[in-house]
Amino acid sequence: MHIEPGLVSAAKVAVANVAAVGLVGAHALQFVRQPQLVVRSLLAALFFSLFMQSFHLPAGPSELHFIGAMPIYLILGFVPTVVGFAVGLLVQGILFEPADLVNLGVNTLSLAVPLLVLHHTVGKRLDGLNVRNILQLDAIYYAGVALMVGFWLSIGETATPFAEWAGFAAHYLPVVLLEPLVTIALVGLLRPHAAHPALRLCTTLRTA
Repeated sequence: MHIEPGLVSAAKVAVANVAAVGLVGAHALQFVRQPQLVVRSLLAALFFSLFMQSFHLPAGPSELHFIGAMPIYLILGFVPTVVGFAVGLLVQGILFEPADLVNLGVNTLSLAVPLLVLHHTVGKRLDGLNVRNILQLDAIYYAGVALMVGFWLSIGETATPFAEWAGFAAHYLPVVLLEPLVTIALVGLLRPHAAHPALRLCTTLRTA
């Protein structure tokens, strides 16, 4: 989901940076009313970074990553996940890939916009965490990520063949199939202890 530096013009990157700051900042305002979201956002950034570093592979015009979006979203919540994406990408850029900082806003939007759409549609109507529901969430989310990458490629300075984007999108299929297993395992591990004060502070899990 990374967009390489130089692919998108500096002017478009600047617009993306402003949009990303606005999106993340608007949601971070909830920290004032819910200070526990700060803890959850830091945890989201940490786990997102660990997931991202655990597996990354060049795929066509972008990179394939294990993002861990659904376990983070379902365990820590929507706002912490959005903020965690931005903070995680910033930290990774500083520590591992300084060149990626150029497209920090672009890459943040690639992850946050699909989650925003997912949360305000299917996510808010979720009636339980079973394999079918989680597969649906993952399929919708990663389709959104693939479309966002396609969007950046379509407005890039260099023309990218459709076949290359399609190859990148197809590479995400194993992730869509694997991530629900990780999500179910983590939720199953944590849910019996959801009443513990530490988990009540750090997660959105419920005992039911």
